[in-house]
Amino acid sequence: MPVISITLLPGYSAQAEERLVGRVALAARSVISAAAAGTTVFVNHAHTYQRDGRVFSKGGPECADASALVRQFLELMQARNLAAASALLAPEFVMQFPGNARMHQLDELVVWAKVRYSRIAKDYERFDESWADGVTVVYCSGTLNGLWLDGTPFEKIRFIDRFEIADGQIRKQDVWNDLAEVKAQTPV
Repeated sequence: MPVISITLLPGYSAQAEERLVGRVALAARSVISAAAAGTTVFVNHAHTYQRDGRVFSKGGPECADASALVRQFLELMQARNLAAASALLAPEFVMQFPGNARMHQLDELVVWAKVRYSRIAKDYERFDESWADGVTVVYCSGTLNGLWLDGTPFEKIRFIDRFEIADGQIRKQDVWNDLAEVKAQTPV
């Protein structure tokens, strides 16, 4: 039964503290076989501390909620608000779709998609995160629905998107889905 204490300086939002507590509990249970009910994580607040001869009285910046950022990006893409979606991307952004289609600009994606379907939307089943030093990886999965070029509807086509988030921006998107397989089985 782990009991974990975190000490923070002032300045963090309640949402950031909630995310921190939840993630620390998950991290502990990924290493120690403990039930969620037996894992306790709490936050203490310090007003000031000294390190390396310097006095600190305010916490550093919060990281963006990566899953919320990805959801915002996907919703902007679905609404075809490419300008707002592009504002969430890192300068080195790259996306890769099935068939080894690599793109760096959202306009490239729109052109690439025009010969595949006339409309597409995502129904989300889950968002999962993992963390490395300076990078959050978000997996978004669910199903696709929309219209083929001839107006025939499609639905419940599996997809998984993998995003890398760094410094509050999306720097990479990898896409896997069953669109080609389903299209190949659709009568013409």
